[in-house]
Order: sequence, then structure tokens, then C-alpha cells
Amino acid sequence: MDFSEYVAARRPTLVRTAVLLGCPQPDAEDVVQTALLRCFRSWRRVVRADQPEAYVYRILVNTLRDARARRWTGELPTEELPDVPTPDPDLAAGLAVRQALAAMSLLHREVLVLRYYADLSERETAEVLGVAPGTVKSRTARALAALAADDHVRSS
Repeated sequence: MDFSEYVAARRPTLVRTAVLLGCPQPDAEDVVQTALLRCFRSWRRVVRADQPEAYVYRILVNTLRDARARRWTGELPTEELPDVPTPDPDLAAGLAVRQALAAMSLLHREVLVLRYYADLSERETAEVLGVAPGTVKSRTARALAALAADDHVRSS
């Protein structure tokens, strides 16, 4: 698959992943754009990787961490918004999931989003996060237990 085909097929999922990792939608668009630029620069390495999807998600997670580490002061407020948001077809469920994820620690949120939304294996998730597969298993178990105890998730 060439880069433009990959972007066309996977960009919406990458943006949604960034949102689920706690990034506001507009910032998620920027983070994904930056991550895809990094992927483009090393596209040969991405496609030659053992798990290209995991490689891209690692770039995405690292880009998001970099974005959180620096303070951005370059945006200026404006009276007119450039885009009209599109309605979410399953708004209540989406809000409940985002609310539950927002209440979790960053470590638990990352492992759940990568395992269940991005559909990465335990090994791929461990590679993306730079931890042992056993750590992914234990974080997943703790995060799922926290979700099961969350009233917002149970009521939706």
C-alpha cells in the first residue's frame, strides 16, 4: 500500500484514536497530521516493519506525548469558525465512552484505546507503549475493572 492510500483508509481511525486518548478533536487533527508527516518521511521503514500498524500507532502516541509536553501559544481567537461540526450518530454512547476514558489514568486510557479501538495485539500494544506484554495485560485488566465499576458506562 502506498502512503496516500494508507492515509485515505486510516486517517479517520487515527483521529478517533487520538480523541479517545484524550485529545480534543481539533488538536487530534493536528496531532494526526504531524504523525502522518513523520510517517511519510520514513514510509519505507513503516512498510518494512514487522507490524506497520503498530509502528504508525507508536508514532501517533509519541507525537501526542510531544504535543502535551509543549505549550502552544500560536493560535489566535476568531469570531468566525471555519468548519461546521458534523453530528455524531451515536452521541450518547460516544459521550459515555469519552467521559469514562477521560476519568481514567493516561496509562489505562492508552492501553484500552490501542487494544480495543485500534485493535492492536498485546505484543503490538507493548511495542507502541515501550513496555513489556505483561504490563499491557495487567494495565488492561485494571482498566477494564475500572470501566466495569464506572456508573456512566453501565447506564449507557
